Amino acid sequence: MTDRRDLLVEVGTEELPPKALRRLSDAFAEAMRAGLDTAGVRPSSSYAYAAPRRLALLFKDLPINQQDRETLRRGPAMAAAFDEDGCPTPAAVGFARSCGVEVEELDQLEAKKGSWLCFRNVEKGKSVSELIPDMVRKSLLHLPIPKRMRWGNGNHEFVRPVHWVVLLFGDEVIEADILGVKADRYTRGHRFHHPQPIYIGEPEAYLPLLETEGRVLADLAARREAIRAQVMEQAKQLKGRAVIDDALLDEVSAL
Repeated sequence: MTDRRDLLVEVGTEELPPKALRRLSDAFAEAMRAGLDTAGVRPSSSYAYAAPRRLALLFKDLPINQQDRETLRRGPAMAAAFDEDGCPTPAAVGFARSCGVEVEELDQLEAKKGSWLCFRNVEKGKSVSELIPDMVRKSLLHLPIPKRMRWGNGNHEFVRPVHWVVLLFGDEVIEADILGVKADRYTRGHRFHHPQPIYIGEPEAYLPLLETEGRVLADLAARREAIRAQVMEQAKQLKGRAVIDDALLDEVSAL
């Protein structure tokens, strides 16, 4: 088993506000990247995708586990930790108790400004599969959504109702409940051209499968350039000049 895998995260919704789609996509990507960085699990590269009914992220080569981390907690100065007879003071006993150990299990930290009682501990790294669901929830919670909505009988809130969620780590589904929806490996294609579920075997297959089978171009930048090229071609055929407003092009790309 390899120690690194690709991660695909997709949240499928009702049609998202076109003027906010890029901002939502960028914020989702930034929050997830920050979460992974804080957890000490960094991908080799990452990609953000967005279309009218989806926000998606692809992280390449994520480690499957956090590395074990040594933590150091500094306690009272040695002069205050032991009395003249070498017996631990209440300060030392209280520090040891707060660390969950006996005074004898503590270490001594030497520094230029003196020496202190300290507690060294090795914190075993968690599996990334354990970390991802909560990371996704927090990232979605902090998206720039001026007014959230509820749907159905639940209490979940988001910019639009959520219909499906993909959490795929390598070829394995990360089991989780995201905004009231159970995560799996099935995305959805175009609402009219391919509304049926599409099986995603591995994260790398997401973009090409969605485009060829699902009839959806989820790369927002590619959608934008494709629309621009079509407008330019139409203008050329009419022997005219295309006047393209960037804000309008962004909005049309998100429709």
